[in-house]
Amino acid sequence: MSSASPVTRSPALYGRDAEKDVLRQLLHDARGRRGGAAVLLGGPGTGKSAMLSFAVDQADGFVVLRTRGVESEAGLPYAGLHGLLRPVVSLLPALPPAQAEVLTRALEVGAAGGGLALPAAVLNLLAAAGQPVLVCVDDIHHLDVPSREALLFVARRLADERIVLLFGAHDGGAAPEGISGIRLGSLGQDACRRLVDDLAPAGLSEELRASLIEIARGNPLALGELVGSLDPAQVAGTAAPPGMLPPGGRLWRAYADQLAWLPEETGDMLLLLAADPDLDTITLVRAADQRCALTMLEPAERAGVIVHGAEDRYDFREPAMRPVVYFEASLARRRAAHRLLAGVLDHDHQRLRRAWHRAAALDGPGEQLAEELAAAAAAGSHGGYPAPSLAFERAAELTSRGDVKAACLAAAAIRAWHAGLPQRARSLLTRLRSLTVSEGARGQAELIRGSLELRSGKTDNARDELLAAAGWLLDRDRGQAVRALLRASEASYLAGDNSRFLVIARQAAALRRPDDPAATQLMFEYLAGTAATFQGRHREAADPLHRVLRLAPSVRDPSVLVWAGIASLLLGDDIQALRLSARAVETARVRQAVSTVPQVLELMIQAEIWTGRYASVAANAVEGLRLAQEAGQLNSAGQHLAWLALTAAVEGDEETCRIRAGSAIELAGAHGLGITGALGNWALAHLDLAAGRHASAAKRLRATARADGTNGHLVVRVMATPHFVEASVRTGEHEQARAALQVLDRWVSSTRSPDRLALAARCHALLAAPGEAEERFRDALDLHQRGLCEFETARTQLLFGSALRRNRRPGAAREHLHGALETFERSGARLWIEQARAELRGAGEAIRSPGPRTAEKLTAQQLQIARIVADGATNREVAAQLYLSPRTVEHHLRNIFTKLDIRSRVELVRLLS
Repeated sequence: MSSASPVTRSPALYGRDAEKDVLRQLLHDARGRRGGAAVLLGGPGTGKSAMLSFAVDQADGFVVLRTRGVESEAGLPYAGLHGLLRPVVSLLPALPPAQAEVLTRALEVGAAGGGLALPAAVLNLLAAAGQPVLVCVDDIHHLDVPSREALLFVARRLADERIVLLFGAHDGGAAPEGISGIRLGSLGQDACRRLVDDLAPAGLSEELRASLIEIARGNPLALGELVGSLDPAQVAGTAAPPGMLPPGGRLWRAYADQLAWLPEETGDMLLLLAADPDLDTITLVRAADQRCALTMLEPAERAGVIVHGAEDRYDFREPAMRPVVYFEASLARRRAAHRLLAGVLDHDHQRLRRAWHRAAALDGPGEQLAEELAAAAAAGSHGGYPAPSLAFERAAELTSRGDVKAACLAAAAIRAWHAGLPQRARSLLTRLRSLTVSEGARGQAELIRGSLELRSGKTDNARDELLAAAGWLLDRDRGQAVRALLRASEASYLAGDNSRFLVIARQAAALRRPDDPAATQLMFEYLAGTAATFQGRHREAADPLHRVLRLAPSVRDPSVLVWAGIASLLLGDDIQALRLSARAVETARVRQAVSTVPQVLELMIQAEIWTGRYASVAANAVEGLRLAQEAGQLNSAGQHLAWLALTAAVEGDEETCRIRAGSAIELAGAHGLGITGALGNWALAHLDLAAGRHASAAKRLRATARADGTNGHLVVRVMATPHFVEASVRTGEHEQARAALQVLDRWVSSTRSPDRLALAARCHALLAAPGEAEERFRDALDLHQRGLCEFETARTQLLFGSALRRNRRPGAAREHLHGALETFERSGARLWIEQARAELRGAGEAIRSPGPRTAEKLTAQQLQIARIVADGATNREVAAQLYLSPRTVEHHLRNIFTKLDIRSRVELVRLLS
């Protein structure tokens, strides 16, 4: 007899809240003489044993009996019962003599005869304990058949007993008849991240974390073993992340044991599937030659090793099993499998797969295989197996020629970078340093190294490295040299360093040739037009910027399309910018250029800001932040974080805005990101303006004029000019407002954008004398009607209504204030709603207090959190979804409960249902 041990925490239990609730309920019911049973179903490493241990920890006051099925004892009758019931054999005299005798014979000599006597004896023995009983049997599928049948008999007859039976079994199907099944599926992303954070050393990069989670596929044991296998270079980011489970680990051995029971011919077919993840059934049948592949795979299907999935192909039920199948086979068998596959992959679109399998089979001289593989990888974009980066790396391993090896490693690094794998790219570049490389390969490597620094490091370092790359490439690959110059200019742009941007633009202009291809011409025109814009020469900028847009339809590179989108924004054509960004996102995803998507989303967000589509801004910024973090692009992540701060400011969520903006500004200071710091300050200024803190808003926006590489940026300053003018006028700083408006006027007058012209007209209205202001406001509203931005229209209506009220025209003021209020309410802009209501009250209208509806009591952020919590999410899951800290979510939730006068999540569900 044993008692429950103290409660302990198991990392494997992250993400198992619902399952834990079921176990707690079973134990609670058993205390009230309503016993029950359940089978925990899951693959190796999913946490079945941990869940049984959790039940033991919760079983205070229970007699706890535990055993585990052992494969080597499966042929010994009643071995399972012997291991389970030994602690309570002293209770045998309490049983009827016949039952005591049959159970004694079963436990001592392994024979009991048929009938009900034995299972009835087991049930009565458990009931004789005199207190609740918890029985835990792990790996019941390995238990001997008589013991298993007896325990399943007992499990179906517990309705009036103080007994709980819990079994752990492999997920090979349904639970036994009459017994509840608790299926332990893969952990969610939030649970995986929490588990990695628990186990991994501090400072683990987001890319490495994402890589581990991808390999583990939600298996907690896999995550634990992967984290434990990391070496210092991988943790530091200088070596590639692991590509599979640690060979020889617990999970690897569990999978290998499962495979060992399958017939040899089934193993042959599984090896073909493992050698090529894209293998379809028709090709598999061809590779099997005269053997019936589908019949040979049936044992693996019955064992739950594979499933027949979509697109007429077999998939491993547990993806982590694929490398186990592959590497448990001998080298000779692996080479034979690759040779078979190379022989049947004979279509043109299978060129890279065929070359890969020939190389893996060593089916020819190494130099020839390397050349064939590199040529296939370079032939075009490829979305399947193998990844071009892996193919180039394998080609580098096959060749003995130093120049070819270096070129292949450089190409592998480029493909890894485009695929959003910067840590792998850095690892490949590190290997390249040990080789003697050509000038061209060195230039390519420097370009990738500079691009990595541009997205995740300091902008000044990135600029210098990219300028060096341009120098190395200039006489060898003009197109790539110009691209390096463009990226160097981008580093200066991100830093807010306009003088260095203009220097690079002049360098580029000297390299132009009339016969340059369209993409290169577009880059030159973009630099010329942008440089002229930054110097305030807007009419001069228009021609090259329009030429950029004329060249854009012939361009397929998503990065180049981003520059065309920026040209659209500078010309005031937001719709064209949205079209180009959408095309760039689609192109990047088709090409699997993952590293480009966060930058394209930055362009899309800027266009959406001008059109006031803040809900779409928030959605795209959340996606951009996630992708940037997963790809290790800290600089892009900072910009998306700043955009999210701005949307929080629009919603009037002060705490969230301050947290996001503070994080963005901190990152800007560490990495020299003037644009990110300026965006963060703009978000805080918008918040101040909405809350009526005009002096604070003006002070923050003055900081965007700084050129020290932290919080200043010309583009953001111009975009925020309407806010600065409004704040400055309210604080009496008219001269500063007029100076800022002159810069805005020069730009917007060169565009045909009614939205931008309306903002400038509104600024002039704020600075105008009372007699002129009304006409200026009406001009602004006329322009707004031809534009797209409803939110800024409402802001103009609010300011116009406020001016009319102060001029003692309350009736005219109310018309505009009502329009503003309706738009703010649709947008969920709480602080602007309060301003509009206050102005309406000042105009003599009795504004009702907000009604008792739940949605009206909460801020937009609080309502979003409340809805996610009501759907069953934990605080950490809410935090992960909204990119907040769990502590912030907890703080919001306390305020939500207070505002709604409730005490529990259950009440919250009722209110929101």
